[in-house]
Amino acid sequence: MKNIPYGKQYIDSSDIKEVVNVLRSDWITQGSKVAEFEERLARYCGARYAVCVSSGTAALHIACLAGGIEKGDEVITSPITFVASANCILYCGAKPVFADIQADTANIDPEEIKKKITSKTKAIIPVHFAGLPCDMKRIFDIAKKNNLIVIEDACHALGAEYRIRDKWAKVGNCGYSDMSVFSFHPVKHITTGEGGAITTNNRRLYEKLKALRSHGIYKDARTKKQGSWFYEMRDLGFNYRITDFQCALGLSQLRKISQFIRKRISIAGNYNGAFEDIQDYITLPTYSNSNKTHAWHLYLVHLQLDRLKCSRKKIFSELRQKKIGVQVHYIPVYRQPFYRKRNYSKKGFSHAEKYYRDCISLPIYVDLDSKSQEYTISSVRKIIIKYSKKRY
Repeated sequence: MKNIPYGKQYIDSSDIKEVVNVLRSDWITQGSKVAEFEERLARYCGARYAVCVSSGTAALHIACLAGGIEKGDEVITSPITFVASANCILYCGAKPVFADIQADTANIDPEEIKKKITSKTKAIIPVHFAGLPCDMKRIFDIAKKNNLIVIEDACHALGAEYRIRDKWAKVGNCGYSDMSVFSFHPVKHITTGEGGAITTNNRRLYEKLKALRSHGIYKDARTKKQGSWFYEMRDLGFNYRITDFQCALGLSQLRKISQFIRKRISIAGNYNGAFEDIQDYITLPTYSNSNKTHAWHLYLVHLQLDRLKCSRKKIFSELRQKKIGVQVHYIPVYRQPFYRKRNYSKKGFSHAEKYYRDCISLPIYVDLDSKSQEYTISSVRKIIIKYSKKRY
């Protein structure tokens, strides 16, 4: 059996053709494909504007800067996420404040957010973990009451939906936030190689984001009065630009997003059905909520370690030996040495700690074929049954 990663890109001949066309053109960096991808992405998400950048991390960084986050501020986010969700706060000189997660969804708990708000709190960055949207209505209401900015970390959730005032809306529409951030890393729903984007409905934020991705430089009505050659650097920005050939790939991928999501839903359904009878030993990532849809960036199971005769590490290792690229998403951010040196600890995060002790991610990606799915399912079942404490 070949190696089965937990996630990977899907690139077909149409994607390659679109990239080659741009590489053969006069513009390979900031040409028309960037603007076209931004317009299509905004339309898909239901937002007014989109700004594409070099990575999801870059998107998080300039979203924080555009939101006015600076030294002395505090920003509340989830500890169960990739480190970029918190690091972007530090890049601005502000302090990340972690709020515990919900036990059932692994998303940030709105009630825990309330407990962490102080006079220094400037923003909330909820993370739509694994592709399941957070409770954005509750989070937005908390933010409005406390005059806080909301930046959705939607890097796992392109294509997911939630209800806004009895209507379905795509994550990224910014109906319950100021900005939403996406990643186009190869393991995400669509890829541009590396890349990211921010959506917003606020014109001022849109203009600020465009400038910050390109050295803080503006070319607008004010500069045009000086001549078409004239520009002004008004902010300390960055070179976070994305290329035309990356956006050509993104456009081609975005045309297939609906079939990509359907395939991920199908794989998750296959896993759920195959593991239904061993739920005494593993907890499946099922959810019952008529107000959300899941984009299934990750498929996570939780081991019932008190009912198994081995550790998570043992099961993880045996699956890896079988060439199944299981993973752990994620080590709580406050456990990282960089954060521990800054007096962060695991105290007060009982749900995050339990989540980390027993979670494992199984492979899920668009071209995970039936044979690989069956092999993964069979391997997981055999190992779980082998280590169950009761005779199966």
